[in-house]
Amino acid sequence: MSVTRLPIRADLRGVHPYGAPQLDVPVLLNVNENPYPPSPAVVADIADAVAAAATGLNRYPDRDFPALRADLAAYLGAESGATGLTVDHLWAANGSNEVMLHLLQAFGGPGRTALSFAPTYSMYPEYARDTFTGWVTGRRESDFTLDLPHVRAMIAEHRPCVIFLASPNNPTGTALPIDVVEAIAGAARGAGPGGADAVVVVDEAYAEFRRTGTPSALTILPRHPHLAVSRTMSKAFALAGARVGYLAAAPDLVDALRVVRLPYHLSAVTQAVARAALRHSGSLLARVAELRDERDATVAWLRGHGLEVPGSDANFALFGTFDDRHEVWQGLLDRGVLIRATGPDGWLRVSIGTPGEMVAFRAALEEVLGW
Repeated sequence: MSVTRLPIRADLRGVHPYGAPQLDVPVLLNVNENPYPPSPAVVADIADAVAAAATGLNRYPDRDFPALRADLAAYLGAESGATGLTVDHLWAANGSNEVMLHLLQAFGGPGRTALSFAPTYSMYPEYARDTFTGWVTGRRESDFTLDLPHVRAMIAEHRPCVIFLASPNNPTGTALPIDVVEAIAGAARGAGPGGADAVVVVDEAYAEFRRTGTPSALTILPRHPHLAVSRTMSKAFALAGARVGYLAAAPDLVDALRVVRLPYHLSAVTQAVARAALRHSGSLLARVAELRDERDATVAWLRGHGLEVPGSDANFALFGTFDDRHEVWQGLLDRGVLIRATGPDGWLRVSIGTPGEMVAFRAALEEVLGW
């Protein structure tokens, strides 16, 4: 049998695909999922919506999905106090991953550079790689905040096409103060390729979990036409399996994304599922409030045992530090609890689960650390 030699790109040779461990253990707290499945009422509404969509599956879906975009605009206005959002300000795709890919397809490319500040979401450099966009990271401070002089210096040096700011940040859980986002948006004016404005992307995948008094970057969107605020329905809406992400931005920015999307990229079924879930946003966000309380209790418990934990506005907590984090991770796994070894050396991240799952996590960690 002859050996096939495929013409894979040189920069992809030996690269392994992204993925967190998917292990069959009783307590899964490693990928920041919502631990509560959709309620029977939500499931019934989704089932009816999908059945209705199925009667027209012989036709292509609406490629611009204005009904879904209108629903998303209304939701963001109610959830974050964002004013003036219309269909023209919204975009959606198959998960926020595809939204990010659209952004770099439209604004990145060969000879251009995307910028972020580490530690942050590990997929950002892969989006850059897949669009032949250069990738540069600046640093965060020891408390995971951003130093504005350093940020401004990185922007001036690299003249990025896109700046990625995750808030709340993954894996640290920390949110950016709105004045910091505004300052970075100001620094990005005229600082992109050829004197264009660099696109500032605030990734708010975990925004619904933010603590009271933490504003969304949506509130400053009208002042910055080069700002885009990304969200997902995977977390707060318990729809990780549906793959729906979206963003809000100025209409000109949204129009640029429409140029690079594949035809009919958002299926009729996906649109129906998302619209059905949005009709239940009130009950779904009530579950989010429970998870916020459980997160705050977890953070307090970890700190009470002498561990470092950054203030979290997400549905997870980063904690440490450990001389051998793998040993701690493995000890938890041996006791049926799977968390994530991610972020800077010495740190671990636990997603917030149900009260029962968090009891199991605490008991396992006490055994591993000999408390």
